[in-house]
Amino acid sequence: MRLFIAVEIDDPARRVAEATAEALRRAIGPAPNIRWVPAENMHLTVRFIGNVVDNRAAVLLDALIPPLEIAPFDIDLGGCGVFPPSGPPRVIWMGLTAGLPNLAAMHDEFDRRLAPFGFEPERRAFSAHLTLARIKDAPGGVRAAVQPAIRDVTAVSTRCHITRATVFQSHLSPRGPRYEAIAIAMLTRC
Repeated sequence: MRLFIAVEIDDPARRVAEATAEALRRAIGPAPNIRWVPAENMHLTVRFIGNVVDNRAAVLLDALIPPLEIAPFDIDLGGCGVFPPSGPPRVIWMGLTAGLPNLAAMHDEFDRRLAPFGFEPERRAFSAHLTLARIKDAPGGVRAAVQPAIRDVTAVSTRCHITRATVFQSHLSPRGPRYEAIAIAMLTRC
């Protein structure tokens, strides 16, 4: 099974993110090689795990679900960008203006919990973001339209209260992924 750990956003934040994605979609124009993330799939990935053999999953989940010694906190979503920052864009995202240190602490704790199972810490720096779209093979026209749209579309800032992290199983299909919540790790007051 394919697993990842994420922070879910609440409905008001989801509506703001969805409106931002729609504004970007209109600004960019028709582009069949951009796959926009459905609102129900929007989340902030804290730690991608990847494929786990089914018979190891239960033990791994047992290690991930104890409460995290991090107090519940707020995140503020706002501003948009692309990955990579130069060259052909592959991901259009909405960023964070508050809450990053707490999400980074969650990421580090999950790295620690995964290490005994042979999962190496990620080599790249943790970058909290809400994926709005993925771009496959961005031709010049799409590339030329994305940067001005990112610059010109103003993402309304929105706050969301975080009280837990969710372990998801990703079910991949030609129609796109479907995410199933399979475990929760609550945040506790320190």
